[in-house]
Amino acid sequence: MTSSKKIMLTIRNEALFNKEDYGKPINGRLSVILRRTTSKDDIANIALRTNVSFSTIRDVIYRTNSLTKSNSKAIALLVHVAFENAFAQKLQAEGDIMYLDNMLKL
Repeated sequence: MTSSKKIMLTIRNEALFNKEDYGKPINGRLSVILRRTTSKDDIANIALRTNVSFSTIRDVIYRTNSLTKSNSKAIALLVHVAFENAFAQKLQAEGDIMYLDNMLKL
């Protein structure tokens, strides 16, 4: 990753959360979305990239730990992964629907 991409990614990540978000759990809807669209491998990869422990990330996702400035970078990266995964799941579901629709028409 070039340094300009790193800078843009950092700027985008910082904008995901405000000062008011720190010190309390993430909102319930984000928790559900992250649990539904990310895997243990996604969390492990982000833990390695950010030096935020797997268990801390998991606890923030499950709302048993609060969002902090230091763990927000990991959660912001996870939001990006969740977006990509959700989009891929949508495309897969659309293909599955077409296949099943064709089967039911037979």
